[in-house]
Amino acid sequence: MECPICGSDDFDILNSKQKSSKKKITEEYLLKCVDCGHVFKNVVSSKKPQLYRVIISKQGESIKTFIELSPNDELAVGDSLLTEEGQVEITSIETENKRVKKALVEDIVTIWANSVEIPARIGFSVDLHGEVDSYKLDLDRDFQISTEDIVKIDKHIVRIHVIKTQERKITSGFARAEVIKRVYGKPVKFNNFDYDLTKYIVKKTLSE
Repeated sequence: MECPICGSDDFDILNSKQKSSKKKITEEYLLKCVDCGHVFKNVVSSKKPQLYRVIISKQGESIKTFIELSPNDELAVGDSLLTEEGQVEITSIETENKRVKKALVEDIVTIWANSVEIPARIGFSVDLHGEVDSYKLDLDRDFQISTEDIVKIDKHIVRIHVIKTQERKITSGFARAEVIKRVYGKPVKFNNFDYDLTKYIVKKTLSE
């Protein structure tokens, strides 16, 4: 905002008033330019906050809630929101026609998010040459798992060969538990291991 006479952006506010309708807030200011003394009005309109749907993934469950947001704001994947279910991180944004990485709030139909206040629940599959032992683990969200790690889980000592995240499969490298969906390992014939995941097992599941 600039003075229409001299272009200065330094003002004194002489008066202000606010009008509110169902969907919009209008603020009217009477301003005096500090540099040239010109008095003029400025009107600012903004849309009222609205409720938007959020689907939160919480250890395998999907919880639906609503959050009040300003339609004028922009949201992107990776942003954090504070909901009734606690702090969440946006994983996907759904508009009328498609999923997008970012969007104006007024264009959003559904926000998809993960809770960041609970441990990350991941799957772990042990390939037993035709059969699979499958587990659910709760890990700290920052816990790092790498391909080629040798780990103990339940009665098995395995080498990790694939990590499946929310976006891709990793055959070389590492990922944090917060983005991992499932880890795949194969038994090895020695007893040394890098770390033991047994204490993090929540349940043993049917083969996947």
